[in-house]
Amino acid sequence: MPAENLTRAEARERASVVETRSYDVTLDLTTGPQTFSSRTVLRFGATPGASTFVDLIAPAVHEVVLNGRSLDPAQVFAESRIALTDLEADNELLVVADCAYMNTGEGLHRFVDPVDDEVYLYSQFEVADSRRVFAVFEQPDLKATFSFTVTAPAHWTVVSNYPVVGEPVPVDGGSNRNGGRDEGTATWTFERTPVLSSYVTAIVAGPYHHEHGSLTSSDGREIPLGVYCRASLAEHLDTDNILDVTRAGFAFYEEKFDFAYPFAKYDQLFVPEFNAGAMENAGAVTFLESYVFRSKVPQATIERRTVTILHELAHMWFGDLVTMRWWDDLWLNESFAEYASTLATAEATSWTSAWTTFSSLEKSWAYNQDQLPSTHPIVADMRDLEDVEVNFDGITYAKGASVLKQLVSWVGNDAFFAGVRAYFAKHAWGNTELRDLLTELESTSGRDLSAWSALWLEKAGVTLLRPEVAVDADGVITSFAVLQEVPAEHPVQRPHRLAIGGYDLDPATGRLVRTLREELDVDGPRTEVPALVGRPRPSLLLVNDDDLAYAKIRLDDASLAEAIAHLDRFEDSLPRTLVWAAAWDATRDGETPARDFVDLVLGNIAHETDSSVVLVLLRQLHTTLDLYVAREHREEADVVATERLLGLARAADAGSDTQLQLVKAFAARASTQAHLDAVAALLDGRETLPGLSIDTDLRWELLTSLVAGGRAGEVDVAAQLADDPTATGQRAAAAARAAMPTAEAKAAAWRAVVDGDELPNAIQAATIAGLGRVHDRGLLLPFVTPYFEQLTRVWADKTNEMAQNVVVGLYPIDLADDDRVDVAGATDAWLEAETDAPPALRRLVAEERDRVRRALVAQQADRRRG
Repeated sequence: MPAENLTRAEARERASVVETRSYDVTLDLTTGPQTFSSRTVLRFGATPGASTFVDLIAPAVHEVVLNGRSLDPAQVFAESRIALTDLEADNELLVVADCAYMNTGEGLHRFVDPVDDEVYLYSQFEVADSRRVFAVFEQPDLKATFSFTVTAPAHWTVVSNYPVVGEPVPVDGGSNRNGGRDEGTATWTFERTPVLSSYVTAIVAGPYHHEHGSLTSSDGREIPLGVYCRASLAEHLDTDNILDVTRAGFAFYEEKFDFAYPFAKYDQLFVPEFNAGAMENAGAVTFLESYVFRSKVPQATIERRTVTILHELAHMWFGDLVTMRWWDDLWLNESFAEYASTLATAEATSWTSAWTTFSSLEKSWAYNQDQLPSTHPIVADMRDLEDVEVNFDGITYAKGASVLKQLVSWVGNDAFFAGVRAYFAKHAWGNTELRDLLTELESTSGRDLSAWSALWLEKAGVTLLRPEVAVDADGVITSFAVLQEVPAEHPVQRPHRLAIGGYDLDPATGRLVRTLREELDVDGPRTEVPALVGRPRPSLLLVNDDDLAYAKIRLDDASLAEAIAHLDRFEDSLPRTLVWAAAWDATRDGETPARDFVDLVLGNIAHETDSSVVLVLLRQLHTTLDLYVAREHREEADVVATERLLGLARAADAGSDTQLQLVKAFAARASTQAHLDAVAALLDGRETLPGLSIDTDLRWELLTSLVAGGRAGEVDVAAQLADDPTATGQRAAAAARAAMPTAEAKAAAWRAVVDGDELPNAIQAATIAGLGRVHDRGLLLPFVTPYFEQLTRVWADKTNEMAQNVVVGLYPIDLADDDRVDVAGATDAWLEAETDAPPALRRLVAEERDRVRRALVAQQADRRRG
C-alpha cells in the first residue's frame, strides 16, 4: 500500500507541471476472468523539459509511448507509477496494459451471479482507483474529457457517464472468455464527456436488467433516465418509486441552484458487493444492491434510500460540476450533499420528517466521531491518500452537514442559496477550495465568515449545552442561562444560533405541545436568556429546540423527569428525538446508568412513530447491553431486555414497521433456551404474529439466531442456502457459519478473513460479522493476541477497504472488561511499539481503544446504580 500512496505535496507539484486535456480509454472485457486489456491515449500540456509521472496499478504493462518515443515498461513502470521525462508543451501518451479485475469493491469489480452464472462488472474509483483501470493523473484537480470504448460480450449492457454512440458494433470472430454464455462480442463507443475528475468516471457492464423514463430539465432538454439491476433481481426493482424521487430531486435542485442539470443523461445502477451506500459517478450513479428490496424492510431503510438517491443527485452539481482541488475539501462535497439531500427529502418528498431522522441518525454519528481521539476539523489535513481513505467519517458527512444547517440559520436561507447559485455560476467545470464558497456567501449575506470558519470548520470538538434555570414559589422563571462546556482537548467556545422551547401538556389532547419558543445567539461559557425571566416555567424546557445548533444537550432535572414520564406524548417527532439524544449522550458519557437508558428505551419504543428513530434506538440498546451495562449485571439485564423485546413484538400492531424491527432485535439477542424456543417457533410456523411474514431475509435472521445459540448447524444452513442460492443467501450463509458457537468455526472464519485473500468484500464483511456474534465471549479469547500480531501485515497486504474491515471488525471490543485478557493494555502496547505504523492504521486502532475507555466509564456509572 505505501507504494500506491500519493501525497498532497506530490499532487501539487504535478498540477504545477501538467494541464490535462483528454483521455481516450479502450477496454476489452473479453480476455478472461482475471484481467482485461486497457489502452489509454492521454493528451496533456506540460512545462517543456519537465518530468512527472502517471498513475497505473496493473499486473502487466505492455507498451508505453510518449510523443512517439517508445519507452521500456521495465524501466519506467514501478509499483503504481509510470515515470515521464523530457515533456513537451503538448504531449500524447499511449499506455497498453493488462489490468486486474478486483473482488474488493475497488477498481473494476467482478461478480458472478450464483443464480445464473452471469458476470457483472462495475467500477468504483473514489478515492484513487481509476488507476486500476486505465493510466491516469489520479488527482481531482487534473480534470479532462473522457471517451470510453468498451468491447464486451454481445448480450451485455454497457453503461458509462455519457450515452453510447449508435448501437453496439458486433466484433467478427470475437469470443467471450469472461464467463457466462458465449454469444460473440460487441464494441460500445461512448460520447465524449465534458471535463471531469477521473474518480467520477464509470464503467458498468454485464447482462443488467434496465428500465427507463425521462424528465424535462429546466433548460428544456429531455434527460433520459435509466434504472439498472442484475437480471435475477429484476422482479424486485421498484423503478416507479426510484424515478419519482429522482424527478422530485431534479426539480428541487434546479430551482435551488438556478443551474440546469449539467450532464446528458442520468442512470442509477444497483450493483452487487458495493462497499458504500452509493457513488456519484457523473450521469451513472452506482448504488448498494441492498436498495433493491427482495423482502420487507423497515420504513427507515426506504427513507434512507430516498435520502441516498437525493444525496448522489446533489453531487452532480456539488462534486462533479464543481470539484474540490484536493481531498482537504472532501467535506465540501459530502457535507453539502448530506445537507441538501435532507432538505430535499423534507421539502420535496413524502418523508417530511427527514430532519428528525437527520437528528437521530446523522448527528448522533457526528457527535460520536467528534469525541474520538482522532477527531479532526471539518476542513481536514489530508496529507496523502491513506489519510483520505479513513476520513469518510461522521465529521466529513454529518458534522459538516450539521454545521451547514447552522450556517443557513445564521446567514439566512435566501442569502445562503443566493451564494450557492453564484458559486455554481462562477466555478462550473472547475476546481475550488473552501474560500471560494465563503467568498460568495459573504457577498450575498453581508457577513464576514472568516471568524465563523475558523471556529466551526478549522477546529475540532463538540460542546455541551446545559440549561440553568431558577423559579420562584409560584413557578415563575427568575433566571435562565445556557452553559457551554467544552472538552479539555478542544477548548473552543463557539457561537450557536439556537432556539429554546417550552412544552406543556395540553389538557384537551393529553399531548406535549410547545407553548413558548425563544431564538437567540449563544456564545461563551454562559449566556443569559432574559427573555424567559418573568414567564411561568413550562413543564419541559428544551435547549436547541428545532435542532438548529451542533451541540450535545442536557435537560434540567425537572424537564428530564417530565420527558421520561411523557416521552410518548410529544406532538412532534423532532423534540422527542432530541430528548432521546440527550439521554443517549448522558449514558455514553457515563453521567447516567446504562440500565436507566435500557429501561427508558424498552418503556417507550413501542410508542415511537419514526422508523429511523426506532432503528437508531435499537442499535443504541444493543450497544448499551453489550458494552455499557456493568459486567455483574449484564446477563440479567440482557435476558430481561430480550424477553421484553419479544413481548413488545407480540404486542405491536399487526404488520407494523415496529413489529418487524422488534422481531429482528429480539432474534439478534436471543440466548436462553426459552428465547431460542420462541425463535424456532417463529421460524417453523408454530407461532405466528399477525401481519408478520417470515420472508426469505427474515428467515435467515431467525436461522442465524438459532445457529449462534447452538440450536441449528451446518445441515440447516446448507438447506436454507439450497432454497436461497442467491448472492444475498451466500452472504447470509457465510455469516451464519461464522456465528456457529464452536472454536473450530471461529478459527475457520478467522483464517478466511485474516490469512486468506479469496473472499470477496461482501462475504468478508458477512464473515466478520458472524465471527463476532457470540453468547460465550470466551470463544473470542484465542484471537486477541493474533489480532495485534497481524495488524501491520494485514494493512500492508490487503487493499484499504479490506484492511479496514479487518482492523475495525475484528477488534476485541466485546472483551473490554474480561478478566482473562487486558484488551486496553494490549492496545496501548501495540500503539507504543508500532510508532512507525501508517498513521491511518494507528488512527483506527486508537479509535477502538477509545471505545474501550468509554465502555469502562459507562460501566462504572451503571455500577453506581447498584
